[in-house]
Parts: sequence; C-alpha cells; structure tokens
Amino acid sequence: MGIYEYTRILFGIKNAPAHFQRMMDTIFQEEILEGLMVVYIDDIIIYSETWEDHVQYIDRVLSKFKPINLKISLKKCNFGQQELLALGHKVSGLSLEIDQNKVEELLQKPHQEFCSHKDVVFEITKERRDAYERIKHELTTAPLLILPDFELPFKSCIDAACSQGLGEVLNQRRIVDGEKREGVICYISRQLKDSEARYGATQTECLCLVWAL
Repeated sequence: MGIYEYTRILFGIKNAPAHFQRMMDTIFQEEILEGLMVVYIDDIIIYSETWEDHVQYIDRVLSKFKPINLKISLKKCNFGQQELLALGHKVSGLSLEIDQNKVEELLQKPHQEFCSHKDVVFEITKERRDAYERIKHELTTAPLLILPDFELPFKSCIDAACSQGLGEVLNQRRIVDGEKREGVICYISRQLKDSEARYGATQTECLCLVWAL
C-alpha cells in the first residue's frame, strides 16, 4: 500500500524551523562560507563593500531560487540599504544597536496587575518599583556596538574575579570625523567552573586571557 508522508513542512510543527534553517544553510552553503550573506530561517541578508559586488551577489543568490521552486515576496524585500532591522537590532556597515521601536515598547510597558497567587500578599513597594524601572533602564540603554575592522588592531580588556567569573571587553580605535575614538565590539563573560574556582589570582587571570582570545 505504500506510506503516507508529508510533501511540505506543516505549519506549527515544533521541528519545522530547524528543518527550514537546515535547508537554507544547505542551499546557500557556498555563499555563507564565502561571507556574502547570512540566513536566519526565511530572512536573508546579503552584504558587500561596493555596489557592483552587491548587484553581483544578489543575482547569484536569486539564481538559486527558481531551480528548487523557492519563491520570495517582493513586498518584503529591500535592496541597496545602508542599514536595516534584523532580529530586534539596527545593523549598518559601522555599528549594531537595539531597535528603538522595541525600546519604546518596553519603556511603555506597565507594571503587571495580574497576580497568579491571589492568596499571597504582594505589595508593590518603592524598592520593587525601583528595581522594575532599573531593569527597564538596563534593557533599553544597551551600548552601541561597532562592527570589527580586521585591517585594524584590536584592544582586549580582561578582568577575572577569583572564585567568581571572567569578563572581557573587545575594543577598537576608529577615526570618526577626524578624531580617534574607541568603540566597543562586544562584551563577554562567564562564571567559573567548580575546578577553576580553586585557581589562584595569577592562574585565574591567565585563564581569562586564554578564554578571551
């Protein structure tokens, strides 16, 4: 009698995004490895340093759609952009920052009025209200991050706290408007493992350096 099987990904299946992502990674493997584009499920970003290269890359990517019967919506396409919104961030050729629309939504978010444990006394004190506002402030004032320029030197600032954790700030100096300015590329940190927490100060600092690099 044969078997019954789906001929397409069904909407709502838990593994559907992973299957679709794997398909896109397979189709555009060469372009991704060459650094011409990035793919997140059904979002494709093609980037280049010159307009001539950009047109060539777009043609190369689009030429792969028809043979495998993939379709795109022109209404959702933007070509030749200097900056764009992707995954909640505004991305340009120089920097990465949080989408201000997302920030505004968070700033306007009121305190929760529904309490699931109705029999438990819960009072919104000044301390709790201040903590809530502080969390919103930290989430909405994230620093502007710059994109790395691999032709310029990097500056790594590390710090290690014995029995606690490791941290690094990766910086790079750029000339902006005729002035040298230092911008942050990324912040990283992690907690020490149980075995690492027993290291001395010198060992912990060396561990932080190796981990950061």
